[in-house]
Amino acid sequence: MIKEELILETINMIRLYNLDIRTVTLAISLRDCISDDVDIVCKKIYNKITQYAKNLVKYANELENDYSIPIINKRIAVTPISIIGESCSNPDYVKIGKTLDRAASDVGVNFVGGFSALVEKGCTKGDKLLIEAIPETLAQTEKLCASVNLASSKAGINMDAVLKMADIIKKTAHLTKDGVGAAKLVCFCNSASDNPFMAGAYCGYGEPECALNVGVSGPGVVRAAIDSMPKNADMGELSNKIKQIAYKITATGELIGRKLAQKLDIPFGVIDLSLAPTPAKGDSVAGIFQAMGLEHAGAHGTTAALAMLNDAVKKGGVMASSHVGGLSGAFIPVSEDSGMIEAAANNYITFDKLEAMTSVCSVGLDMIAIPGDTPVSTIAGIIADEMAIGMINKKTTAVRLIPVAGKTVGDKVVYGGLMGEAPIMAVNGLSSEKFVCRGGRIPAPIHSLNN
Repeated sequence: MIKEELILETINMIRLYNLDIRTVTLAISLRDCISDDVDIVCKKIYNKITQYAKNLVKYANELENDYSIPIINKRIAVTPISIIGESCSNPDYVKIGKTLDRAASDVGVNFVGGFSALVEKGCTKGDKLLIEAIPETLAQTEKLCASVNLASSKAGINMDAVLKMADIIKKTAHLTKDGVGAAKLVCFCNSASDNPFMAGAYCGYGEPECALNVGVSGPGVVRAAIDSMPKNADMGELSNKIKQIAYKITATGELIGRKLAQKLDIPFGVIDLSLAPTPAKGDSVAGIFQAMGLEHAGAHGTTAALAMLNDAVKKGGVMASSHVGGLSGAFIPVSEDSGMIEAAANNYITFDKLEAMTSVCSVGLDMIAIPGDTPVSTIAGIIADEMAIGMINKKTTAVRLIPVAGKTVGDKVVYGGLMGEAPIMAVNGLSSEKFVCRGGRIPAPIHSLNN
């Protein structure tokens, strides 16, 4: 029997607590688009994307209406473009990037990810050319997102690439209004090849020809569930409540994902259960910490609260689905979370505290605006620290920094929409230059020898 309270609970999750399908992401392999002529590559890429994705937005909108569950973003992820472009005798990565952007616009999706390179152990010619092309390409496109994997628990940290990407981030930010180009660029350790979230989504080399991956969110639902509990509920009870909610959210997301994959006549890939916040009131991961009993995000105990939240979300998700993948956990982007924005603006949370939190969160240092005159070597040091956390802990970590030209600590930058607004945060003024300029590769940790 269908119980009335379960129906009402689901309705309240959607209408009152911002439950949504954050993204449906169509992953498309472009391996068969390789050619020695870049014009042929671009033609093949455009034709394949428009063929596979022509009905993505239409069918997603139909399901949104059928089930009354908002689907916020429709996206595409493709094979890392460094691989596709390096076959050309006349490689032009800017041209390929513009082709991806045009295809994304023509099929009506919000973003396309995969302007990417995987260089944790070193760079090929194609990797180097793509990385060099990132600033110009992101400045001349609207929907394109880029990512570079710089480290892994198996390979260590490519410090030459870390230093190079620090320079690329700064150039990209300074070529675009308020640095928005850098908001579409992320550096990874242990990147996930089935991640449906931008800016890091791409279709990994081992992924199928095409698949539909879904990202579900619901921090407002989790907060409401905790608020409904007795104030003296212990940590075990809090964890169990979060697991129960994560189970329901995951089941909802997989239902929509499988229905959409069926309509598109492609395989269902993974469900990524990530508590990805928005600037909307009540849709904040930082708000969950307050519901748990912390005065605000940044108080001592925040890292412990995030660790429990992340673990409970994963446990609830894997009980609901055998196809949980992507990143799955809790995101802590500063500009995209109303509570984190408030914490940063009031100096409740510092850069160092954010770095500590990344050791237990789903991703890493995300959507953080910093002064535009921050040295490249300092940005490289920040990236290296975050890569080390991921490498040692065998988890995905990432860095998405926005050096905003003309802005300094105390200022803020407003992007609107899901990107929200970001107070300019202070970085450590001590120099990292001599360290990061040593280059080479920081070796993988001893636990990488586990074959």
